[in-house]
Amino acid sequence: MKINPLLLFILYVNCIAAQDAISRPISTYSIVALDPQTKQLGVAVQSHWFSVGSVVPWAKSGVGAVATQSLAKIEYGPQGLALMEKGKTAQQALDILLQQDEGEKYRQVGMVDFQGNVASHTGANCMDYAGYKKGSNYTVQANIMARPTVWSAMAEAYEKAEGDFAERMMQALEAAEKEGGDLRGKQSAAMLIVSGEPSGIDWKDIVLELRVEDHPEPLKQLRRLIQIHRAYDHANKGDHYLGEGNMAAALREYDAAAKAYPENPELPYWTAVTLASTGDVERALPIFKEVFEKNPEFKTMTPAVAKSGFLPLDKKTLELIMSQ
Repeated sequence: MKINPLLLFILYVNCIAAQDAISRPISTYSIVALDPQTKQLGVAVQSHWFSVGSVVPWAKSGVGAVATQSLAKIEYGPQGLALMEKGKTAQQALDILLQQDEGEKYRQVGMVDFQGNVASHTGANCMDYAGYKKGSNYTVQANIMARPTVWSAMAEAYEKAEGDFAERMMQALEAAEKEGGDLRGKQSAAMLIVSGEPSGIDWKDIVLELRVEDHPEPLKQLRRLIQIHRAYDHANKGDHYLGEGNMAAALREYDAAAKAYPENPELPYWTAVTLASTGDVERALPIFKEVFEKNPEFKTMTPAVAKSGFLPLDKKTLELIMSQ
């Protein structure tokens, strides 16, 4: 059978047009929320789809947050935020975008604005089980779920959860998975949180942005990364205080970092550096010894640290440290 090249070209163009109209099939569960205490905005999501974090979560400090999924149209993210930044409520922004979207029956979207107004949409053609549940300052939504109770389980878990904002959203995701989760399985997860005090500079306003692109246990991996993020948040604060010469504050932060992520020898290393810098060499030495045994490269690096001024010691004390 001879195939007409012109017909093939027409079919190709039509396929590209259809893909552009419907976009990527991100079937998943997510939560979009405003923390009423900190005014932080966040999105957390899990899916049986590669790199869900590159499509679903959108947030801007002082404005709002969006999750766009199912046959996801990415434009709901940036355009929804732009509308909310102009003063539209989450519901008004969502209504405007739905009216402009010929493929709205395939979309699932959750939005929250900086005032805590929430909006959700699950199109008529989203695959079962699909639905959403709105609560105070948050909305959860899911499609292609194993059970029709997934989004309710998420809402209940989030409302009962304790801890910081990331922890509470994490518990909502874990509740979804416990309830059956995505019918097809699991692959990727992500969490995005922005500050409650906008600086006007988007990158500075990101409190947490983590993605698990492809993993057999994405939620377990995401929880692990959140814990590591907390550790490095303490370490970064320690660096700040160290640069200011506030050794007591630096020591406090480095110690908290090391306790949060004990597997990493670099974090206790800076605790030892700070102790030695404040004259408490006796307490620093066993920490240096343990770090050097785990990773000799830190021993190699130590003279450079001293030369930079972060370890202002006399030659004899430096030699004592290097002998560990």
